Amino acid sequence: MDEHDFLASRFEEHRTHLRAVAYRMLGSLTEADDAVQESWLRLVRSEADDIDNLGGWLTTVVGRVCLDMLRSRRLRREDPLEARLPDPVVSQEDATDPEAQALIADSVGLALLVVLESLNPAERLAFVLHDMFGMPFDEIAPIVERTPAAARKLASRARRQVQGAAPTPDPDPATQRRVVDAFLSAARGGDFEALLSILDPDIVLRADSGTLLGGGMRILRGADAVAGQLATFHRMATTATTRPVLINGAAGLVNTIDGDLISIMSFTITGEKIAAIDILSDPGRLPQLDRTGPESR
Repeated sequence: MDEHDFLASRFEEHRTHLRAVAYRMLGSLTEADDAVQESWLRLVRSEADDIDNLGGWLTTVVGRVCLDMLRSRRLRREDPLEARLPDPVVSQEDATDPEAQALIADSVGLALLVVLESLNPAERLAFVLHDMFGMPFDEIAPIVERTPAAARKLASRARRQVQGAAPTPDPDPATQRRVVDAFLSAARGGDFEALLSILDPDIVLRADSGTLLGGGMRILRGADAVAGQLATFHRMATTATTRPVLINGAAGLVNTIDGDLISIMSFTITGEKIAAIDILSDPGRLPQLDRTGPESR
């Protein structure tokens, strides 16, 4: 094995961890892969023999790359209508996918990623690296060009915004699936009262149809407003083929028509009620996320 192959082998040992870091930072699977690839390119251009802790070095590099990408993203998305849902991680309920599990470990649900989108880039980096991956503040500080004390304040400020903003999901998968099945039954039957009975009073529905069709992000708050979408839910449930899946480790649904993926629905179940529904129907993004084919069953 030559030096390049040996370095590539060592890098591959850290790839899954790096992708998990980048996914939490960026909320985009494609951008996460780009950040990981950039870390590899920087490693190749570095004096690798002088790196004592390769995992720590790569995590720092990925953190810097993601920070730059977040800042660039903010400059591009000056219009608030360009807000979008993070990429969901879709997996089959009876499948074991170690990489998918690593991406969503520690209950990184879609609702939490939505909250992380509200943080500024430095806050997000400090929170993700410290609270989710245990990196000490003296290692985070150089990445955000602050002192360790200032980095600690960034993470603390982010933590206050995150706590309570993202509902904590019920941990029991069977409970989650039972509530989602009840939602689907109410939708198919057009039963308003049954639907209303399983919605948390403060439910938030986020529907991202993308910009290709002039849609964008739509947000509804409150059980009455969400139950008022019963006709839309009924149309989906009766015209599409609906399959149960896991979305970021939680009970969800994928909806297809003639084999084509038309939407991904993520549910956050709290206290046996639906506290959040996130629907991605952006035709520009769905093909990249399609895990509904035979190879993923």
